[in-house]
Amino acid sequence: MTDAIAANDSVESIDVDVETVSAPAAPTLFRDLPLPNEILRAVDDLGFSQCTPIQGRVLRFTLAGHDAIGRAQTGTGKTAAFLLTVIADFLKNPPSPERCLGEPRALVLAPTRELALQIARDAEDLGKYANLSVVTLVGGMDYEKQRRQLDRAPVDIVVATPGRLIDFANKQELFLDQVELLVIDEADRMLDMGFIPDVKRIVRLTPPKSHRQTLMFSATFTRDVLNLASQWTFYPVTVEIEPESVATETVEQKVYIVTADEKVALLYNLITTQSLERVMVFANRRDQTRRLTDVLKAHDISCALLSGDVPQEKRVKTLENFREGKIKVLVATDVAGRGIHIDGVSHVVNFTLPEQPDDYVHRIGRTGRAGASGTSISFACEDDGHLIPELESAIGRKLECLYPPAELLAAVPKVHVVHGASGAKPAPRKPRPSGAGASRPGARRH
Repeated sequence: MTDAIAANDSVESIDVDVETVSAPAAPTLFRDLPLPNEILRAVDDLGFSQCTPIQGRVLRFTLAGHDAIGRAQTGTGKTAAFLLTVIADFLKNPPSPERCLGEPRALVLAPTRELALQIARDAEDLGKYANLSVVTLVGGMDYEKQRRQLDRAPVDIVVATPGRLIDFANKQELFLDQVELLVIDEADRMLDMGFIPDVKRIVRLTPPKSHRQTLMFSATFTRDVLNLASQWTFYPVTVEIEPESVATETVEQKVYIVTADEKVALLYNLITTQSLERVMVFANRRDQTRRLTDVLKAHDISCALLSGDVPQEKRVKTLENFREGKIKVLVATDVAGRGIHIDGVSHVVNFTLPEQPDDYVHRIGRTGRAGASGTSISFACEDDGHLIPELESAIGRKLECLYPPAELLAAVPKVHVVHGASGAKPAPRKPRPSGAGASRPGARRH
């Protein structure tokens, strides 16, 4: 439920065999939907009464058992939309008393570990009165611990990343022939990360599409995504939420024009002079995030690193500390920042401008969540200023570009920076081929 914020919406016809859902005349209240009391109590505990557009439009159909495909980014309420569908179905249709271990009734596939863990947390919150078992299977974490969770009792919902799920299926620790509901989240991200072969294999292990309910979500409707939707869904409805509304409605956006050498001072002074408490800083490369984290720590700023170099167990702990306010600044790459849904992030800082406009929309969507206001500040220099027009096209308006006030460019106090303090290990360099071997015919060049 953490990504349930309001969004403007529009519907367009797409070239697949679907029924396109039109927008309801007025906002939908959760109590007006055919949701069991156990769910309404949980939703009320979370402080929500009114559906977001995607929830109000898609739940009318998915609660009746229809398949659905949705174009929606994080921050639109899609996670709650599919979880409410799953939990409501299970409450209305109790399981057979003769259940086997390792046979989930619902499977939710997500491209990243962080997103899978967040979905599982939301499932626990929304299903707190439903007495459902939720198990998360993700790579980079203790396999045996996850196996013991499957062996403890029959499982209702499995939330998984494709690779780890394949591991369990190959070892016959998990069986998908009893799956009643299949959810595929961020399908376009699955394509980008090369997971589709694994996902296709997983889908084949579930019942035929006419014998299961399938919900599929993607931030974009590319031809590849639509082809997959036609293969995996059975007469689906489709819902589209415009991504621009997620980025611009509640987020103040500005761009500071600086030199590359001024960026560190600008970041330090922004955090310290404005007493920022909950900040996400994005950079394009892992080495940049490591150096930034080391510099901030050397200046006694409470911060932590989130990148592919950080061990998974530490990444999970870092996110929990940031969520609880024990860490003020989280420095992340785009890949590591995917799927992070944390309310209360006041500022997003783009230390380097993203090369992909979609990444900009995703980054600034980490703030201004759940109806709160937020601020996005981007640093543009001679190296990346040329990307601004593309970012403006992505959000549909001009960005405010200005020079930072002098006090934000004041020199940073000199301290000894201990590189490696961030806890991340730089990737090892590949040895350079020596003379004869490098020039011999057929030698592979790196």
